[in-house]
Amino acid sequence: MDLDAELADALAPLADGADVSVAVLDTESGAGGAYGDGAYDTASIVKVDILAALLLRAQDEGRELNGAEHAYAQAMIRRSDNTSATELLKVIGGEEGLDAANERLGLTATKAAHAWGLTQTTAADQVRLLEAVSGADSELSAASRAYVAELMGQVEADQRWGVSAAGTGAVLKNGWMPRTTTGLWDINSIGRVESGGHTLLVAVLSRGHATKEAGIRLVESVAKAAAGVAGSVTATG
Repeated sequence: MDLDAELADALAPLADGADVSVAVLDTESGAGGAYGDGAYDTASIVKVDILAALLLRAQDEGRELNGAEHAYAQAMIRRSDNTSATELLKVIGGEEGLDAANERLGLTATKAAHAWGLTQTTAADQVRLLEAVSGADSELSAASRAYVAELMGQVEADQRWGVSAAGTGAVLKNGWMPRTTTGLWDINSIGRVESGGHTLLVAVLSRGHATKEAGIRLVESVAKAAAGVAGSVTATG
C-alpha cells in the first residue's frame, strides 16, 4: 500500500481546505508517509531542535550541560519558556548554529530564523528530527537522546494536546502562535506515541486558524487519522 496516497484519501476530507501537513513513521516497520509538503512556521516546536543542537555542541566539547543550560532546557521544553529558548539559541551560535546542527541531524528543509518561532520547516523534516532525538542511528548520544525524551515526556499538563490524540505514552512538544499580520494561529505538534503495538513518530503542522482551540482540534483529528492509516498500512504489509 502507498502510505502517501492512503494519507491523502483519509486527510483531504478531514482537512476540508485547512492549511495542514502531517508526516508519520512507524519505527518498527519503517513504513512512513506524508500529506502536504509545504513549509510552515515552527512556533515552539523548534525548541526540540534547539535542545538537540545544544546537546550536539556539548558532545563536541566533551562536556555535560552546565547548571544554567539544564535549567533553560527544562523550562524551554516542559513549560515552553520563550526566554530560555532565546538564551539557548545564543549558546548554540544563533540561527547559523541551528542550521549547522540540522545539517548533521539530517534535516533538509528547515531554515532557522533569528526570531526562532519563524523558523521554517516541513512535517517530513520534523519526523527526521524526531528520528534524530529518539533513534539509535543519530549524531546524538544515547544519553542525549534519553534527556530529550525525558523532558518531552514531562511537558505541563495543559500542553499535552496534539499528537497525544494519536496514541498512548506521548513524548511531545507543541507550538502555537498567533500571527500579528493576520491574527490567525499557527498550531503544530510533534512527538512519539504508541499505537496498535507500534511506536509512531508523528508531526502535524498547520496555520490559518481563527482560534487556538480550533487549530488544536484539527491537529488532533489529523494526528489520530494519520496513526490509523499507518496502522492499517502496517497490518496489511
